[in-house]
Amino acid sequence: MELVQSRIVTDDVERLAGFYASLLGVPVALNEYYVEVQAGPASVGFSRRRFTEYRDDDSQEADGAGRRRRDEVILDFLVDDVDAEYPRIAALGVEWVMRPATQPWGNRSMIFRDPAGNLVNVFSREAR
Repeated sequence: MELVQSRIVTDDVERLAGFYASLLGVPVALNEYYVEVQAGPASVGFSRRRFTEYRDDDSQEADGAGRRRRDEVILDFLVDDVDAEYPRIAALGVEWVMRPATQPWGNRSMIFRDPAGNLVNVFSREAR
């Protein structure tokens, strides 16, 4: 089995896919229904919420806004140098959760939220 894509369900496909295309520095043809943004050998997909909702899915509680409650997921993106990427990503106007820091296991990492509130981790591996 091979993971080829992570997909984010959203009400604003164009906005969120456009953000990730800018983050990854790749061209993408935007539309309001479904977009894939290439991220190395895998891609990040974006699809409209109405195409992924199933009426018989009562396995999760609805929150006050009428949306399904979900656990958080973090998308991890590997870069050569986190500190070199920091100013470019900061210019995208992201909400920072953690500015560049060295983790106890040695990786350098920064975490922020995308425009829909999803967590994104950009990291570089420890020097070996």
